[in-house]
Amino acid sequence: MTDASAISVAARQSPDEVLSGLGAAASGLSASEAAGRLVTGGPNAFRTHRASAWSVLARQFKSPILALLIVTAVASLFVGDATNSIVIGVILIVSIGLGFVNEYRAERASEALHSRVTHRVVVVRDGALTEIDVVDLVPGDIVKLTLGSVVPADLRLLACNNLLCDESILTGESNPSEKDPSAVPASAALAEMTSCAFMGTVVQSGAGTGVVVATGGRAEFGRIALGLGERQPQTEFQSGLKKFSFLLLEVAIALTAVIFVANLLLSRPPLDSLLFSLAIAVGITPQLLPAVVSTCLAAGTRQLARRKVLVKRLVCIEDLGDMDVLVTDKTGTLTEGAISFSESLPVDASLPADALVTLGLLSTEVDYAKRAAAVGQNPLDAALWDSPNANDFRPDRYQRLGLLPFDHLRRMTTALVRIDGAATMLVTKGAPEDVLKLCISVPRPAQQLLDARFAAGGRVVAVATRTVTDQSTITAADERELTLAGFLVFLDRPKADARESLERLAALGIAVKIATGDNAKVAEKVCADLGVSSGGTLTGIQIDALSDDDLAVAARDASIFARVSPEQKGRLITALRRSGHAVGFLGDGVNDALALHKADLGISVESATDVAKDAADIVLTDKDLGVLADGVAEGRRIFANTMKYVLMGTSSNFGNMFSAAVASVVLSFLPMLPGQILLNNLLYDTGQLAIPGDRVDQEQILSPSHWDIGFIRRFMLLFGPISSLFDFATFALMIYVFQAAPGEFRAGWFVESIATQTLIIFAIRTRRVPFLRSTPSAGLLCASLGVVAVGIFLPLSPLAGILGFDPLPAPFFLSLLVLALVYLVLVEVAKSWFFSRLTAQPPSRALQRGRAHHVNRRAARFSSPKALQHG
Repeated sequence: MTDASAISVAARQSPDEVLSGLGAAASGLSASEAAGRLVTGGPNAFRTHRASAWSVLARQFKSPILALLIVTAVASLFVGDATNSIVIGVILIVSIGLGFVNEYRAERASEALHSRVTHRVVVVRDGALTEIDVVDLVPGDIVKLTLGSVVPADLRLLACNNLLCDESILTGESNPSEKDPSAVPASAALAEMTSCAFMGTVVQSGAGTGVVVATGGRAEFGRIALGLGERQPQTEFQSGLKKFSFLLLEVAIALTAVIFVANLLLSRPPLDSLLFSLAIAVGITPQLLPAVVSTCLAAGTRQLARRKVLVKRLVCIEDLGDMDVLVTDKTGTLTEGAISFSESLPVDASLPADALVTLGLLSTEVDYAKRAAAVGQNPLDAALWDSPNANDFRPDRYQRLGLLPFDHLRRMTTALVRIDGAATMLVTKGAPEDVLKLCISVPRPAQQLLDARFAAGGRVVAVATRTVTDQSTITAADERELTLAGFLVFLDRPKADARESLERLAALGIAVKIATGDNAKVAEKVCADLGVSSGGTLTGIQIDALSDDDLAVAARDASIFARVSPEQKGRLITALRRSGHAVGFLGDGVNDALALHKADLGISVESATDVAKDAADIVLTDKDLGVLADGVAEGRRIFANTMKYVLMGTSSNFGNMFSAAVASVVLSFLPMLPGQILLNNLLYDTGQLAIPGDRVDQEQILSPSHWDIGFIRRFMLLFGPISSLFDFATFALMIYVFQAAPGEFRAGWFVESIATQTLIIFAIRTRRVPFLRSTPSAGLLCASLGVVAVGIFLPLSPLAGILGFDPLPAPFFLSLLVLALVYLVLVEVAKSWFFSRLTAQPPSRALQRGRAHHVNRRAARFSSPKALQHG
């Protein structure tokens, strides 16, 4: 059979025939056999994430800025200006080289990041259950599926227990598909292959076992994905960059058109006018913006990884810094996540406490004989098996006839058990509120006992039973007319450092809200123990009773949301976003996937379920709010450094190019040759490559940050003209004081331009007084001073003639020093005025920030399981 039809052929065969055809057995492959098949068939991944030097280099030639440079160089060569063409060509090569080196480093950082975000799957190898990386799956492997699993390959099912799979990713069918290991007819369509589980689909309830038939690009989802390709949805960071690029394009087109027309009206040579206009267009554009952004993001991701924060896409860093509300679960974040069994509380004095524990063990989902050695079991069940009370449990006394696994709608597990080969009993264990509804009656003391344990912060599970006769199967309809046996109490103590982590998040301007499936009193007790002032509690029932508008109002104040379902978590996230908040959601279970998709920033942990990690933008290697606080601070630092380059580049470039435009009309010669303009811009940009490692003032980290094109435009229109003012002063100095010839004039303005726009970085990089209250990094200081030194040296060097410069008189440099000092002082005054007006205005938290694209981003990500795309 061919790879393309492997799963369809397997679907109509019996399980034994499929195992025989694959050379496999129910006891699994041996480790050596699996290793051999992995070499032959390749990893279970249909798209790798490997940094490609050639693809990065090819991207450099797609830049419209680069196209302008090439046009300029070719035009210069065409008119016989070989010197200018060579200068532009060298600048072209250097620009491509710098962009390539920095973007390739970013790709390598992303590659390293993807290698750390792993997905695990439970398989049978050498006759025993073990966990392996999903990419190491091979045809013939026996895979265990549990609630919340993302199916890692195309599987022919061998056994099922109430197994339902969400296959909307493949079939578009919103209702889950009920699975059965029986063979299907040969005519069955993909949606009708109930004997199979397909790669990328999600286990919605139940459990099952299957044998791997096809992996990677040979699986149904893999073939579709490879045929369509992958287009990553755009983040807000990328959207901001795009808007910024449009702003520069508008300014460049306007200036270029005005200069070209003005020069033609002044009877200047058309080709010279065109070359100069193109150079102005290129000069106003920060040529190395992609390289600087890539460097910032790459350096930031390395720092974040050291802080145990793995960003699945580099550009999601901006969303991390933008977050101002965090909705998180309780277990493992506020609590230790190490659940331990505390006590059993029978409601009937005649029932021994140990007998109640036995009932709890009977309703666990693992094989009784395997007990606590089972892989991937529920934490509450694991704690029960680990308790001393489980030591006397005798699995030989009990035969399980049927099992209804836990799901997030019923919130309970039910087992049908035959005891000592005689009596048959139905045992139900789950959330007290749900189990008590199914009981015939609940004694008043039992309810009081339950309330007392909730108030003390205990996690409580109710156990109920019903004796049955002549029954060997079980359905959800059998969960009725139960008799309450008692309660099992578990403890999950608050983390010692949780209070400090919450205080750090508050200092970063992030409000923390708790969304938990636990009882409201338990959540309130944990928050009270940590000193968290509650703004109120909403339960899932109360959320359902509220309209969307009312929920948006209530969610702003409430800080605890208890007994909430996955859908209610999703509504909650949507309501908070409608209020204008940038919402992050931290979750690790299948019931968190919907909320992770709907949040502006989905955050999960390394130990999370596959569906949660796939839905998340960011994965924490340690489930700790302190780690997240580190990540938020680092994300804001990265964004702040990116904005430094944007603000400095736009203001200084705009000022210089505006000066050049005016001078080209007023003077009888071009104030700077096209190659000199490009060289000036390249030198300046090169010095700014040190910005990603610069220090960031604390106040820039303490509040959420985001793109604001209006702010950038206002900044440019204030500081650009200030730069032009000193350019005009230099023009006057060169013409009226030094009576400079064209070559000397160009050298003087070149040096002044390099000095002022490079040194201004130290004023613009901070809102404080530079050097006295905010010190730049050593790297930025050395790079900036080095660029100024090179700019001064070039007109004095042997290259001066080639570059079109004439020697400068010595008094010019004294004048330059005075001009630079006055310029820095004036910029400092303007900066103080600009930011004082900014802070005096009401905060524009941007309730209309256009977050709709985030929903599309979540939907796009949900439609392709990232666990399987990258090897």
